[in-house]
Amino acid sequence: KRDSGLVHALLGIHDTEALLGHPVAGASWECFVIENIINTAASRGRPVQASFYRSIAGAEIDLLLTWPGGATWAVEIKRSLAPKLERGFHSGWDDVQPSRKLLVYPGSESYRVAEDVHVMPLETLLAELPGAAA
Repeated sequence: KRDSGLVHALLGIHDTEALLGHPVAGASWECFVIENIINTAASRGRPVQASFYRSIAGAEIDLLLTWPGGATWAVEIKRSLAPKLERGFHSGWDDVQPSRKLLVYPGSESYRVAEDVHVMPLETLLAELPGAAA
């Protein structure tokens, strides 16, 4: 199992203030988001193939979710209240051609940064996973 709390304990990070000031905060947030997405999908009886994408040119996508039937969601994860997409993510989209393009951040509002790119809190994404109650 993956456990960001265990990582925090091993690093001597005992509270939120210490975590937010630690260099591991971004990576910890990313792992927390990925773990929650995968576990929530599985708990709803919708196993998903999770992977990441990185091209030789440096284009990256933090998380690719491939659902039964072949639909692919590209998920970028940012620990910023004003997240911005980098050029490598756009290049990755061109390569992967996902059916959904999502950016998860620790804020509370959902909005679009482009016609086909949705920014949302983790809770909103989890509610939108296949198998979720309407």
